[in-house]
Amino acid sequence: MQIYFSPEFLKEDAQVLNVVTDNNKPVGYMAFLMEEEKKKMYVYGQLQEEGVYEDFKDLVKPYLEGLKKLKPELEVYSYLSVGGKKVELGEEEKKEE
Repeated sequence: MQIYFSPEFLKEDAQVLNVVTDNNKPVGYMAFLMEEEKKKMYVYGQLQEEGVYEDFKDLVKPYLEGLKKLKPELEVYSYLSVGGKKVELGEEEKKEE
């Protein structure tokens, strides 16, 4: 099943993206909040169907990498899940203070 981002709310420091199938059926969401003063970016996302784990991972990873390039000074804190299972992007996204 193909999944895509469908923008719901876009601002310079915050975004909410619906995740939809190729039939425009909503299956989840992602949200980005950037706090420039504290130099942090928070990324949250949840999908309900376990069958799209790899597709979600493949969709999110380049998007998140693009945001990091725009704001390299921000530390990224993220929690993404598909069907209640945490999505591992292959690198440690949350930096310990």
